[in-house]
Amino acid sequence: MADNENPIRFGIMGCAEIARKVYRAIKMAPNSTLHAIASRSIDKARQFAVRNNLSKEVKLYGDYNELLDDLFVDAIYMPLPTSLHLKWAVLAAQKGKHLLLEKPSALNVKDLDKILEACESNGLQFMDGSMWYHHPRTAKMKDFLSNLELFGQIKAIHSSSSYTGTPQFLENDIRVKPDLDALGALGDAGWYCIGAILWSMNQKLPTTVTALPAIARNSAGVILSCSASLYWNEEKTVATFYCSLISHETMDLAVYGSNGTLHVEDFIIPYDERSATFSFTSGAKFLDLHIGWNVKPQEVQVACQLPQEAMMIQEFSTLVKGIKISRLRPDCRWSSSTRSTQLVLDAVKNSIDIGFKPVQM
Repeated sequence: MADNENPIRFGIMGCAEIARKVYRAIKMAPNSTLHAIASRSIDKARQFAVRNNLSKEVKLYGDYNELLDDLFVDAIYMPLPTSLHLKWAVLAAQKGKHLLLEKPSALNVKDLDKILEACESNGLQFMDGSMWYHHPRTAKMKDFLSNLELFGQIKAIHSSSSYTGTPQFLENDIRVKPDLDALGALGDAGWYCIGAILWSMNQKLPTTVTALPAIARNSAGVILSCSASLYWNEEKTVATFYCSLISHETMDLAVYGSNGTLHVEDFIIPYDERSATFSFTSGAKFLDLHIGWNVKPQEVQVACQLPQEAMMIQEFSTLVKGIKISRLRPDCRWSSSTRSTQLVLDAVKNSIDIGFKPVQM
């Protein structure tokens, strides 16, 4: 069956800024369509429709329950504040809606497990909104990391995700409000860092997680900046990450192997949505007298036919269509990677709360 036949019908629950980007992705993906959008008020839903030039055929709801009761909605994209995820994600699953849930997926793994159980028990596909996994560059980078001859064994990893919030952002954004997104920078930016580290390690959980004492909070106690180290005892591999809402823009990932290294500076959002690069070095040595190197980094460029967010929607819709039409089982790799990320995030927060002591996984 062609992708554009019987497209998966999305409902967007919440009119957050990120919903505009995902609506564009739904429009661009060949196997999906926007059926409805809901906000807490019909006025906000109408404002979103006008701002984004939505078709008159898209239904507008001023109540989230009305969206969930729409029998024509196959899947829900949910960019609500993290504190609301548990209630509305479970309700969506109980209504038989497949779930694309914005990150961070939950305030803790206990809440996430309730969401995942609701999806699993109803035979529904779950995926979080980490878009970078779906870029073809990510698969190319994995090929290099998996090449023992070129890269070898992973010895160390570092990732960062940071940006400088404006004064208005730091005062009013939901990501700095303890009742809306209590995880702050750790949940917003740190989610990407942890996810990239676990992706590098093929989703294997670390043995020990230790938050580092360099931390910044706002007056409400929400984390604005933090860092942590992760350690794998069997592999003798160490990883560190830095996440911040008060530092210059970074989206770095560096993976160091016994035979090679990989660097990417824009792993979360590529500099250009049509093409992305990464660099690797393999077999590097110093020249005689240490006056230079025997090799220079090689740059790999990867074209992308669709923006990574549209590829995420396409992948998710393909899985939903397989369940809906061919009665396939949900792909549990996505829920598993989300849960691993949440477990490490919880461990970092726990380490912070107990005075930056190590937490055993």
